[in-house]
Amino acid sequence: MFKQILSKRAYSKAVGFQPKLDYTALSNHASAITQNMKARNHVTVDMTEFVRLNEKRLSLYNQLTALRSKRNEVSLATQAATSKEARSVFIAEGQQIKAQVKRVQEDLSETEEGLLERGLRIPNETHGDSPVGSESQARVVKIVGTPRKEEGLKDHVEIAQGLNILDLEQAAVASGSSFYYLQGMGAFLEMALVQYAMHKAASRGFMGVMTPDIVRTQLAYGCGFQPKRGESSQIYGISEDQCLAGTAEIPLAGKFATRLLNEEELPQKLVGFGHAFRTEAGGRGLTTKGLYRVHQFSKVELFAVTTHAQSEDMMAQILKLQEDIFTDLGLCFRILDMPTEELGASAYRKFDMEAWMPGRGTWGEISSTSNCTDYQSRRLSIRYRPKYQTGDQHTRFCHTLNGTAMAVPRMIIAILETFQRKDGSVEIPRVLQKWLPGEPSHLFV
Repeated sequence: MFKQILSKRAYSKAVGFQPKLDYTALSNHASAITQNMKARNHVTVDMTEFVRLNEKRLSLYNQLTALRSKRNEVSLATQAATSKEARSVFIAEGQQIKAQVKRVQEDLSETEEGLLERGLRIPNETHGDSPVGSESQARVVKIVGTPRKEEGLKDHVEIAQGLNILDLEQAAVASGSSFYYLQGMGAFLEMALVQYAMHKAASRGFMGVMTPDIVRTQLAYGCGFQPKRGESSQIYGISEDQCLAGTAEIPLAGKFATRLLNEEELPQKLVGFGHAFRTEAGGRGLTTKGLYRVHQFSKVELFAVTTHAQSEDMMAQILKLQEDIFTDLGLCFRILDMPTEELGASAYRKFDMEAWMPGRGTWGEISSTSNCTDYQSRRLSIRYRPKYQTGDQHTRFCHTLNGTAMAVPRMIIAILETFQRKDGSVEIPRVLQKWLPGEPSHLFV
């Protein structure tokens, strides 16, 4: 259902617009693109073949232009012919040209479809400061707080079961493995985390949005959510052209698809709440216990649309907001500049935040932020009109950025394990307490 190969016609029909890829610019940078794909360990396109197809496209376009010009000349000659015999000759020539035009148009359309299919699989450029290599090459930018490492600390599953706030067994009966019920104070904790993150983002100028959980499959493709070669899809397909959103980033991006904004309207900042659905195909392993890797979870997502000049500053704003959220919660966490092999197709640069999870005795990802430059906007036709246009300057593609404000299950793990007490209770961070019922200390007992 979730096809890797898309035709130009199918893509346009599904989302109502045509991705705007610059085939000649991509061809001119074929060598750099190949090196970038190798650095990302994600070689998905034979750029030699891509260059050949683009040369063929340009040749066919020139042929078509010449044929159309010739057809116009023959049409004028036909009208000017003074004898029946001469007119018949021109009509026959015109019919031959018409047949040639049709053949060249069909060849051109097929060639452009081949270029589009390949072009959509080319990942974004990579920031020059991003580390090269696998996850082990991630650069630690900052560590906030001190890891809690005393003996006898419990993991979140043992803590949650002792407090009766988590039911994994019946969730497996109701929905399958890797689903869960949060109950009692666990349910209120989720709502508190969502409220806190939404309010915190709103205080920084982000407009709140409740997003749909079902999106067009091609919108997910346009955002860069494509499985790597040899891997199963991470997306739940529900119909021929719809799927469950893997993150609110997708419907938030869809809110701007096909839009032409004025430069004065930018940047636009949104904070969206939605549910994330992940098949986690190929992702099962040592990190799957309890809430760490699940198929459905609540998530608060930050999303911004900017001009080219605004995107670097916007990434710094999102990072600062995320850092403040986790600092105010009292967590120990670190910020990582992620290496090339950990960048999704859309990310130009990406930073992850990992919390220290004492019960697991290791760091666990709780957030990330990415600058996608114009990768998504070219595929979703998100453009802006510059305030001052000079010469032949036309509309430009926007830059898009995204970041996680709150991934609820991972945050619950960090809170339960960080603030656990020897008597089995857990002290809840002060910034969450106003959204929880009970005593001021808000201990789970």
